[in-house]
Amino acid sequence: MHLTWLDSNSWLIEMGGQRILLDPWLVGPLVFGNLPWLFKSERTIEKPIPEAIDLILLSQGLEDHAHPPTLRQLDRNIPVIASPNAAKVVQGLGYAHVTALAPGEATTVGDLTLQAVPGSPIGPLLVENGYVLTDNAAHTKLYYEPHGYHSAQVQQFAPVDVVITPIVDLAIPLLGPIIQGSQTAIEVAQMLQPRVILPTAAGGDVRFEGILLSVLRAKGGSAEFCQQLAQQQLSTKLLEPQPGERVDLNTALAGLP
Repeated sequence: MHLTWLDSNSWLIEMGGQRILLDPWLVGPLVFGNLPWLFKSERTIEKPIPEAIDLILLSQGLEDHAHPPTLRQLDRNIPVIASPNAAKVVQGLGYAHVTALAPGEATTVGDLTLQAVPGSPIGPLLVENGYVLTDNAAHTKLYYEPHGYHSAQVQQFAPVDVVITPIVDLAIPLLGPIIQGSQTAIEVAQMLQPRVILPTAAGGDVRFEGILLSVLRAKGGSAEFCQQLAQQQLSTKLLEPQPGERVDLNTALAGLP
């Protein structure tokens, strides 16, 4: 298993014989609802789109997970597995092979099983996806949820080898968290007993602007998270790759209990 963080929520996962592009934002700015005055993010360092992608995996239909400018740059014949909301986005862009998975549904591609689990709530009626990926040949598991909303249902998959999730909170006063992780990352570590956790949804090589930045409040960080792991006597280790760094998880896991 190899993991490459591509900034924000975007990852290249090499697992089960597949090269999986997860929640890709790789070109152009990131803007929500065509409102750049509210929030806009741009890359400070351009990175090439990874080659030889076997599968695109989308957890949500929002722009920071199903980024239309990036999806327009990719081959429309690449198979896509997505939440129902994200499936509508790629179908609207002309992708030919789209599998929509609702929470509780699964599909298998080669040696890899992709299980959708309940993830982030988007408004009062919509729940997007987290995923458990299982390499059935190597007997390894990875769990991904990009906003720190971890359903109790994921406990049935314990233990897992790798968790990708936020370890900090980003919140708007009086409205609550947009991303949560300062406490939920510890809770998911207790539930799933991962050998390693990799943080997602962080900035990386990007810059932000817009009035939303003036009200966002951050809480938590690497030092606090590692301290919590120690206090809870959890053997989980935190790995923090740099943007574009390809991490060999087989090597990283070999030295862990």
